Amino acid sequence: MSLIVIAIGGNAILNPERGNPKEQQEKIDETCREIARIVSAGHDVVLTHGNGPQVGNILAMQEECGLVHPQSLDIIGAQTQGMLGYLLQLSLSNMLSEIGIHKEVVTILTQVVVDASCCSFEKPTKPIGLYYPEERAKIMIANGMKMVHDKKGYRRVVPSPIPLKIVEESAIKKLIAQGVLVIAAGGGGIPVVEKNGLLVGVEAVVDKDLTGSLLASNIGADIFMILTDVENAALNYGKKNQVDLNEIAIKDGERYIKEGHFGKGSMEPKMLASIKFVRSGGKAAIISSLDKALEALAGKAGTRVIS
Repeated sequence: MSLIVIAIGGNAILNPERGNPKEQQEKIDETCREIARIVSAGHDVVLTHGNGPQVGNILAMQEECGLVHPQSLDIIGAQTQGMLGYLLQLSLSNMLSEIGIHKEVVTILTQVVVDASCCSFEKPTKPIGLYYPEERAKIMIANGMKMVHDKKGYRRVVPSPIPLKIVEESAIKKLIAQGVLVIAAGGGGIPVVEKNGLLVGVEAVVDKDLTGSLLASNIGADIFMILTDVENAALNYGKKNQVDLNEIAIKDGERYIKEGHFGKGSMEPKMLASIKFVRSGGKAAIISSLDKALEALAGKAGTRVIS
């Protein structure tokens, strides 16, 4: 029996462009059905998830409404952790019950200590939220927001510091030892820094794959699995000479990153998180699609990173 930390992307829960509550619930049910299959195969699972589209929606409501005081990103992170944790917890409990598995599922509101000296606080680069036309973006910039421009328009950028420590790690380990299926560190965790022995929330978001890798390492997971929208990591992605990767060593993954084969905001952080987990002692990290999760665990699909 293996202990597996499974990280699912926020886009696997809600399409950021056309998503609605009904579609979100359908996608969550689809995700939880696959997670239940993995549990049924005899594995212990800890689940973590992204929250990008959900954070973007809350930011849009705050920016467009103007009737309520806007909340900071750490509080929005906590809001989305609670909302998505509830929906995943409810669905996963039901999916397990349907196949005769009666296991407690618990969501832990999780804080993550981040590096207060990280350069991203001075030069934020993580895009979040909606795209804005130039006129609106100029107003937002004048109000102190940092924006980045690409072919779709202007988008807000925020700090994305490196995760250093999971505050609730001890509680998560105790629940796992009792046979509980834990949902933790949603959205990369609520970012906090330590000041004079106290925790203080900060205006930032944390990469969920890096936090997932840290969580997997610290709880002694055998496998760290990242479920995304493609079956494999690939070289020359989207080109005629695309090569899907099956099993690669750490040194090869690092070389491919240096050669620029992986998208900065998509596959590169997943590969970095996978390498970090294996280097810390994990047996393997797997990148694959949700519908191929069981096959990927059996070595019949996905990209497997090994030492």
